[in-house]
Amino acid sequence: MTAQDIAQANALLRGRDPLDILRWGFEQAGDRAVVSTNFRPYEAVLLHAVTQVRPGVPVLWVDHGYNRPATYRHAEDLRKRLGLDIRPYLPRMTAAHRDAIHGPIPTPEQEEALKEFSAVMKLEPFLRGMKELAPKVWITALRKVQNPNRAELDIVSEDRNFGSIKLSPFFHWSDAQMDDYLARHALPNEWDYFDPAKADEKRECGLHAAWGGKAAENPGAH
Repeated sequence: MTAQDIAQANALLRGRDPLDILRWGFEQAGDRAVVSTNFRPYEAVLLHAVTQVRPGVPVLWVDHGYNRPATYRHAEDLRKRLGLDIRPYLPRMTAAHRDAIHGPIPTPEQEEALKEFSAVMKLEPFLRGMKELAPKVWITALRKVQNPNRAELDIVSEDRNFGSIKLSPFFHWSDAQMDDYLARHALPNEWDYFDPAKADEKRECGLHAAWGGKAAENPGAH
């Protein structure tokens, strides 16, 4: 899609129901769509909506090995409840191996170390998954309220890191709207989620930031 196509798509889809946005996305993708998740809070909303429109769509999950037990239980619950086709991608180095060689997870002050951590434990396996699944449309749970970088995106955006169109059907939704969706559909949430590659919620792990593509291609280059 050209920049003009994307602008027109966003004008068309703004204010539309997320299920309508998803139907539009699947029309663009044909059989080449994928939804990504990390099973963080509110991810159940996106996963439920996707299964209402296209059951069986591949679910790309990078299991970096640092998830808490509650997140693994949440993932398994949603897999069974929604019939998810989860495609897990793991780093080439286990969490235990990485910690033994490199020490604890970097702190928020260690920016370069955090980028290297993210490249090895998250971005490289994600890139591997995207190459194998080769989606034309990548469906995400991005919302503009999550952090300043994401507020600059939109429902439809070009993703140059992984070579696809990124579709975020709940982009303009508030937490209150997400809570209402969970309640209406009796869906669980997961508040114990921990992302070691972020350090704090205002920071990007690289999946949706410009530096992430090169880092995924060359993990350990930092």
